[in-house]
Amino acid sequence: MRISTKGRYGLRILLDLAAHQADARPRLIREIAKSQQISEKYVSRLILALRDAGIVGSFRGARGGYSIVKPLDQVTLLEAIETMEGPLEVVECLAADAATCERSETCGPRLFWRRFNDEIRAILQKYSVQDLFDSCCASEQGGLSSLVSLAAPASEKAAE
Repeated sequence: MRISTKGRYGLRILLDLAAHQADARPRLIREIAKSQQISEKYVSRLILALRDAGIVGSFRGARGGYSIVKPLDQVTLLEAIETMEGPLEVVECLAADAATCERSETCGPRLFWRRFNDEIRAILQKYSVQDLFDSCCASEQGGLSSLVSLAAPASEKAAE
């Protein structure tokens, strides 16, 4: 499993919009593209998926552009990534639309892959885009330390 530029840039677009929510107007694609150093063409393609998912709204006219319309504390990282990438599966045989492998009933590693996949999905479901924004964009340090600390296993936390 690899989260592609679609997923990573989609999160960056959401964080950019979140950082400018206090502005009196929606953001233009060219503003997002410039601040995130992503081509306007790619931003315009990615933002359509966010709009279609109801996370971002588009507004026409002289004061038009894009704004967040769904509260970011209600948008999980899993929802945001899957909006951009499609269903997140670590191996193809776990996908709902995958043709069942003839060995799926006797495949030893398949149970491991299912549990591993479920753990990844649970972590991404646990945190919202607002959590990510608060951890990396709203902090003075601009780091992900608090979000990473929250996601760390208990054994790592005890060692600190």
